[in-house]
Amino acid sequence: MTRNRIPRALTIAGSDSGGGAGIQADLKTFQELDVFGMSAITAVTVQNTLGVHGVYPLPPEAVAEQIEAVGLDLGVNAIKTGMLFSPPLICAVAEQIRKFGWVHVVVDPVMIAKGGAELLRAEAVQALKEELLPLAFIVTPNIPEAEVLAGMKIRSMQDRREAAQRIRDLGAKIVVIKGGHAADEEDEVVDLIYDGTVFTELTGKRIQTIHTHGTGCTFSAAITAGLAKGMSPEAAITRGRAFIQAAIEDGLNIGQGHGPTNHFAYRRRHQEVLS
Repeated sequence: MTRNRIPRALTIAGSDSGGGAGIQADLKTFQELDVFGMSAITAVTVQNTLGVHGVYPLPPEAVAEQIEAVGLDLGVNAIKTGMLFSPPLICAVAEQIRKFGWVHVVVDPVMIAKGGAELLRAEAVQALKEELLPLAFIVTPNIPEAEVLAGMKIRSMQDRREAAQRIRDLGAKIVVIKGGHAADEEDEVVDLIYDGTVFTELTGKRIQTIHTHGTGCTFSAAITAGLAKGMSPEAAITRGRAFIQAAIEDGLNIGQGHGPTNHFAYRRRHQEVLS
C-alpha cells in the first residue's frame, strides 16, 4: 500500500485525560476503522468519568500551526472538529480549512460536557455559525446543540426537522441531529439526517446505561473515517451509527461516573462474524 492510498483523517479537538472523548476517542475510532489519525489539540482538559475539572485552551496560533504542519506534509482526506471553545480558536481553524480547501469537513459542535462544564463559550456560538458551519460537509449536533444553533426548542420529530432545515440554512450541506437526548423516545434512539431535500431516520435500540461519555465524538469520528476512505455520506453515517451502537452496547463499565464507550466493540463483532 502506497502512502497516497492510506486514508488520513485529522481531528481538531480538545484532549480528554480520561480517554473517553475528544482527541483520544477520535484517534481510537480512526484506528479501529483502518484510517491513519492525526490531531491538532485545541485545549487540554482535566477530566475523568466524574466530570471536567479544568480547561486549558491553547493559543489560536498553536492550533493553526498544528493544522498547517499536518496539511503541508501528511495530507488530509477528511477532518472533524470537536471542542473549539472560543471565537479566536474557531476563526483560526476555519482559516486553515479555507486555506487548504478541505471539503470533507465534519463539525461536531461540542458545547457542554455531560457533567455540565462549558466547552464552547457562549460568545463563540455566533463564530461557529458564521465561520465554521458554511465549511461543513456534515454537522452532527445533539438535540441541545441543535436548539442553540437553530434558535428554537425541540420537543418532537417535527421540531427536529424544522431545526435541521434552519441549521442547513447556515451553510452545512448535511445535518445529522442525534437523538440520544430525546425525552420522548424511551426504547429507541432516532438520528435524523437532512441533506437539503430528503429526511432520513436511522433508528437503533436505546441502551439504558450511564456509560456514554464521548458518544458524540466517537460517532462523528466514525463518520469522518468513512469519508476519508471514500464512502458516500449516507454510508459513512450509517456505519458510524453502527459503530457507536456497538460501542455503547458492549460497555466497558469503568470509572465511578459517566464511563467511556467501547471503541473496539465494532471490530471485535466483525471479527467474530468472519471467524
